[in-house]
Amino acid sequence: TAFLAVLITSGPKYSERRSIIRSTWLSAAGRPPHDDIWSRFVISTGGLGAEELRSLELEQSRHRDLLLLPELRDSYENLTAKVLATYIWLDLHLDFQFALKADDDTFVRLDVLVEELRAKEPRRLYWGFFSGRGRVKSGGKWKESAWVLCDYYLPYALGGGYVISADLVRYLRLSRDYLNMWQSEDVSLGVWLAPIDVKRVHDPRFDTEYKSRGCNNKYIVTHKQSIEDMLEKHQTLAKEGKLCKEEVKLRLSYMYDWGVPPSQCCQRKDGIP
Repeated sequence: TAFLAVLITSGPKYSERRSIIRSTWLSAAGRPPHDDIWSRFVISTGGLGAEELRSLELEQSRHRDLLLLPELRDSYENLTAKVLATYIWLDLHLDFQFALKADDDTFVRLDVLVEELRAKEPRRLYWGFFSGRGRVKSGGKWKESAWVLCDYYLPYALGGGYVISADLVRYLRLSRDYLNMWQSEDVSLGVWLAPIDVKRVHDPRFDTEYKSRGCNNKYIVTHKQSIEDMLEKHQTLAKEGKLCKEEVKLRLSYMYDWGVPPSQCCQRKDGIP
């Protein structure tokens, strides 16, 4: 059993990123007082060559923290299927209360996240940095050719890091045969949970957009981090008890206004992390 399941999507060749995460923000997981945090790096292994498979097997024998999905090839097109397959596996194999989905270029303050989750009810929670005015992408790897629901993406928490409660993971497993899959896993999750009675919690301490808003000591989750960024944050936390050597704001943030149409949800303003 676990209180929090941490799922980090990764690719076969990103062993260095996994190694840095193990030695930085994930290093407290599985040890008191965080011995009820369970974690896995999720990797699709379909179609891999013998050498790549061998090095993953070696990594697995050393760390025992990979969740390998042989039925899927590693590609952006398969990311939504990969995340759904991960949730299905999780619901079948682990007794847990919350799941954090992150990327292998995400840095997380696990201590803060867990402390706040312990005060929350483990039901119908969908917690992250939401967008309600995401333009439907018509080109590039995010191109959505099958999107017919709306002029914009439905409100969703950005995929660099978000938390959902275990009951929603079970809901996804039970509904899987009926779920449509879109190009982006975070957009897809927003649609899957759209008709459900869930508590959507928009939190600007999740810096999970397509590029980081900078460094703020209040951040719980920071996306788009290089290996050097992760090391620096980890060392600064250890030495000074704060995330940032110095705080930097690269772009403005917003609070989500749930009282207006989604296309007007998100006015960027000063003074928000």
